[in-house]
Amino acid sequence: MTSALLEVSDLCASYGAGDVIRNVNLEIKEGQITSLLGRTGAGKTSTLRAILGAGIERRGRVLIRGHDVSGQRLEKIAARGVMWVPDTRRIFSRLTVEQNLRLASAALRRRQSAMPVEEICRAFPMLTPLLGRHGDELSGGQQQIVAIARALAARPALLLLDEPTEGLAPVVVDELVDVIGRLPREFGVAILLVEQNISIAERLAADAVVLRLGETAYSGSLSDLSEDSALQHRLLGLGSETQNGSQGQVTTKE
Repeated sequence: MTSALLEVSDLCASYGAGDVIRNVNLEIKEGQITSLLGRTGAGKTSTLRAILGAGIERRGRVLIRGHDVSGQRLEKIAARGVMWVPDTRRIFSRLTVEQNLRLASAALRRRQSAMPVEEICRAFPMLTPLLGRHGDELSGGQQQIVAIARALAARPALLLLDEPTEGLAPVVVDELVDVIGRLPREFGVAILLVEQNISIAERLAADAVVLRLGETAYSGSLSDLSEDSALQHRLLGLGSETQNGSQGQVTTKE
């Protein structure tokens, strides 16, 4: 058995001809937020799909609390406590917020019970006045909070969040960052956070994995990455290649 909640080793995946990710490696411990960074097209969303076995062919190993789930389907992996909030949010537009939240029970085994709506609203009080509204009556930020709350209602051990702040106004981003930051403390849930904005990632995560051309190019401290402008430029296209920062204890692969 392993102390890690999630271990991904030599993960490769494709949608048909040619791999879109190759030999991706990462590890997440209980209650930890890790940010998955990379330029557009680096393979971040494909990595989440490959972990879940969602619409993608995969090779390599995926362990959840030491159990090999590499060959299992999405439903089985969800039943082990892994929930995905895609960048499209996917809340049901013609259902009310309350109905959307109650759908969490569909992801659970029969011996488990979903978190009651009342308990969800204690964690997310901003949802209480929205319970009777339909999904298509909500703002983008409200839809994102509903999507996260619905995933949390299934009592997951791990949330996979795919660019939750994309396209939202700064004031909404601040509220959402506060919500996400509370989840490990209040619910013990670990998070693998796909984020384009490194400054947002810094507010939430201690560690980062950076993908470059579908491969793990960096795995280590997010603060070390933030202080190394040359490394940021090389991996993320940020800053100046000539600037030097603290190298820190990092793992890189070009």
